[in-house]
Amino acid sequence: MPALNYSVSRSATRFSRLALRVPQSLLLGLSLLATLSPSFAQDFPARPITMVMPYAAGGPGDIITRIFAGTMQKILGQQIVVDNTAGASGSIGTAKVARAKPDGYTLLMIHVSHATNPVIIKNLPYHPVDDFEPVGRATEGPMVLVARKDFPAKDVKEFVAYVKAHDGQLSIGTAGIGSASQLCALLFMNTLNVKLTQVPYKGAAPALNDLMGGQLDLMCDQTSTIMPATASGRIKAYAAAGKNRLSSLPDLPALSEAGLNGFSGFDISISFGLYAPKGTPPAVVGKLSNALQQALKDPELKAKLEGMGVAAVSPEKGRPEALRAHLKSEIETLGPLLVKAGVQAN
Repeated sequence: MPALNYSVSRSATRFSRLALRVPQSLLLGLSLLATLSPSFAQDFPARPITMVMPYAAGGPGDIITRIFAGTMQKILGQQIVVDNTAGASGSIGTAKVARAKPDGYTLLMIHVSHATNPVIIKNLPYHPVDDFEPVGRATEGPMVLVARKDFPAKDVKEFVAYVKAHDGQLSIGTAGIGSASQLCALLFMNTLNVKLTQVPYKGAAPALNDLMGGQLDLMCDQTSTIMPATASGRIKAYAAAGKNRLSSLPDLPALSEAGLNGFSGFDISISFGLYAPKGTPPAVVGKLSNALQQALKDPELKAKLEGMGVAAVSPEKGRPEALRAHLKSEIETLGPLLVKAGVQAN
């Protein structure tokens, strides 16, 4: 083994010396070739694109990804294949994209876990900002505060009063550490200055099942998760955890408009964004971003999302700079929230 290492080392040294003798004309030519890279992007995409969804198939994120893939492939003229590489709060699939060739043929669709994974996962094998090129935001939708069907409060004001009066006595289910549902629970507890017993699950579905069965008191999750159970009366919905009402649940007040102390700025939502690996040519990122912005205007796409209780963002928010700013904001606000709650990397 030592001899092998030595041989590799000598080869590397020889290569370095040879590199120093490369004619300046060749270096100039290589530099010129690099500047011409946007022209090669005119042929992009020339083959199918893979859109990695780092969560399990069948969940809200998977459905949203497939809706966008189906619309964008019509715009780009090439098939977009959805690849569910789930596990470790989305970090396995995300790392896969970070390692992919930066040519625009491997993309990532991800939500808030992109901002929170650096806090909850030790030795994360990628950096959410430095290892990716933002393409644009895709969706946004506030969470909804719900309770078991026999919860005694009649409206959101009674709901908040009941939670305060039973400080430390109620349970709230979450989709796991670092999930959006846990972030909502933490923000709700911090705002009210109360303690709820957090019960983490491996996803929102099992938590919702226990809420419907009465084993949990409360939950805060995506509209796409809770709407069927709310409509059938198996759980009670009290408020949208954002600044505005939901078009899918127009009679449900937003916490920020309920006239309750401390809730005027309460806003936590799920926003999916599309990323490419770092180093993807700007012209390719631009082409993908333009396709995303066109998809956001598509009536059929918007109708499908609305049926899930999710909103397509405006085309302006579908730009790379909008996603970059949104990610920065989530990192700055949600990371400290987890740290304050005592969430530690594992």
